[in-house]
Amino acid sequence: MRHQLRPLFDRIVIKELEPDRMRQSGLLVPPGTNEPPPQHGIVLAVGPGLDWWAQAGVAMPVSPGDHVVFPASAGAWVEVDEERLLVCRVGEILGVLEPVEPGAHPDHRDEDSTTQG
Repeated sequence: MRHQLRPLFDRIVIKELEPDRMRQSGLLVPPGTNEPPPQHGIVLAVGPGLDWWAQAGVAMPVSPGDHVVFPASAGAWVEVDEERLLVCRVGEILGVLEPVEPGAHPDHRDEDSTTQG
């Protein structure tokens, strides 16, 4: 029988993607740096959030299928049906990778509004 891990509270379940050591430029990045690089993964399951979130109007910022980046130190690794999964709090996620249309510019804050003068 196959199992599915259902996260509780503000936790999420992530399946790690294999690290891509080949960059678009063709440069092969060797392993062995002192600090492990951020990891990439796909969100498989999302908990319901914390009980006070609904009262504050806070929703879970990720959903199943999102491609996320997380630090190597995030959460706890578990094995379910011989599959290695990460269970971590949503606050440990560094961000969600979203596709950008060719020729489109990612959203950036207006630099003039952040400077005082």
